[in-house]
Amino acid sequence: MRAHHAILPYILVALMASCSQIVKDSEIPIESYSAKEIYDLGEENLNRNRPVEAAEYFGEIERLYPYSEWAKRGLVMQAFSFHKGLDYPNSRSSAQRYIDFYPASEDAAYAQYILALSYYDQIAEVGRDQAITLKALQELRILIERYPDSKYDADAKLRFDLAFDYLAAKEMEVGRYYLQKGHYTAAVNRFRVVVQDFRGSAQTPEALYRLVEGYLSLGLQAEAQSSGAVLAKQYGSSDWDKDSVLLLSKNGLSPDTSNDNWLSQMYRQMIKGQWL
Repeated sequence: MRAHHAILPYILVALMASCSQIVKDSEIPIESYSAKEIYDLGEENLNRNRPVEAAEYFGEIERLYPYSEWAKRGLVMQAFSFHKGLDYPNSRSSAQRYIDFYPASEDAAYAQYILALSYYDQIAEVGRDQAITLKALQELRILIERYPDSKYDADAKLRFDLAFDYLAAKEMEVGRYYLQKGHYTAAVNRFRVVVQDFRGSAQTPEALYRLVEGYLSLGLQAEAQSSGAVLAKQYGSSDWDKDSVLLLSKNGLSPDTSNDNWLSQMYRQMIKGQWL
């Protein structure tokens, strides 16, 4: 009991301080605070997991103390707060304003990182609409190229590769659907996009194999052989290559790049270094 009585005054002081802060937040006009005090209120709301309120406080610094160092710091924190609150459009707007106003700042890379994340974090929500994924790739590339020495570079590269593979996987998903439905030309067009535009992604070996399937179904044996040859050269130890060789052999064929088609040209250009 004595221990409880000894602790009670400290608990009361903490509760009074908390209540005092809440009263201060709600009753005293924001104009009476200094820029640092408003910034601290923003951080306090972030710590309370109140990102919307935090963003409002950080925005007030820019309104009341424009062009100040605190307004500069508050702007990037506003972008972060909006992002934490899943308000991606406003997060992008604040991050872009920071980049426009302070392109040489040490926090410009962080603002670009938030801008890229505002697209990247929505990728799983967009279904078949890939515009968001393309924007994420674009903004991540800007971060990687413009700020190669930033601490966000490694993470940006990882996310870029994941988003890149995600787009390729979506093309593969549609291509497989067409292949199953017997729409071979449409399927081949999708797999060709993966091989040409998403070269090096995790989807490329399967895309080359599906091209073998699609071209054989269309009766285009030369193209099927060229697909198998590129697959063998680039991914010779993969299961897709083994399946490709087996499928071609069942049709009395083998991998071959002596034909004049887009895959044979790619073989010469990208594998043998011949640009003819």
